[in-house]
Amino acid sequence: MNVYGTAAPDVFESKDELISTNLSLVKRIAHHLAARLPDTVELDDLLQAGMIGLLEAASNFDAARGASFETYAGIRIRGAMLDEVRKQDWTPRSVYRKQRQVSEMIRSIEANTGRPAEAREIAEGLGISLEDYFEILRDTAGCRLFSLDETRDESGYARELPSSTTATPDEELNYDQQKLQIAAAILKLPEREQLVLSLYYERELNLKEIGEVLGVSESRVCQIHSQAALRLRAMMSN
Repeated sequence: MNVYGTAAPDVFESKDELISTNLSLVKRIAHHLAARLPDTVELDDLLQAGMIGLLEAASNFDAARGASFETYAGIRIRGAMLDEVRKQDWTPRSVYRKQRQVSEMIRSIEANTGRPAEAREIAEGLGISLEDYFEILRDTAGCRLFSLDETRDESGYARELPSSTTATPDEELNYDQQKLQIAAAILKLPEREQLVLSLYYERELNLKEIGEVLGVSESRVCQIHSQAALRLRAMMSN
C-alpha cells in the first residue's frame, strides 16, 4: 500500500495491468492537486493529463530496478498534471514584467538594508501605491501555481525528470545542491512567510485553511504567499 492508498502491483504485471490497477492513483492525485489550485483549473483536465502520465509511466517502468511502480508513476502523473496547468497559463506579459520589477526591487532594498524588504518600501521603490502593489501580488497568485521547482528553473537550474527511476550521481549532487540553496533562502524569509510556505507545501493546507490557522483572511494569506514567492525568486536570482 502506498501513500495514495493503492495496492502495490506484482513485478510481473503487464503494461495493461499496471494501468488498470492504478487508475485510482490518477484520481487521487488529481483531487489532491485540485484542492490547492485556482478554481479556473478543471478537474477533468487534470485527470486527462494524469492518464497520459500513467500511460508513459507504464511504458517506461523497469521493475528490474527495484523501485515501486506507484512511486515512479506518482511522479510522472503529478508532473504531467502540473505541465498541463502551466500550458493553460494565459497570463499577460505585463504581469510577468511587474513580477520581475518587484523581485528586482526586493533584491535592491534587501541588499541595501540587510533585512527583509517591507511591502511599503517595495511599493515606494516602485513608485506605486500600496494598493497597486497588493494588486500585483494578487495577479501573481492568480496567474499560476508557484512551486519550488519553478524557483530553481528561473535561476537556470532547469532539469528534466529522468526517464529512469535511478538518478545519475551528478543529477543527485545537482538536486541536493538546489535543495540546500532553497532551504537556506527560505530561512532568510520573514517568520510569517516561512510559516505560510511550510503550511502550504509541507502540511499541504490550502489558503483558506492557512488563513484559519493564522487568524487572517484568505486574501491576506494569498498576499503573504505571493510576496514570499517573489522574495525567494529575488534571492535565487543572485
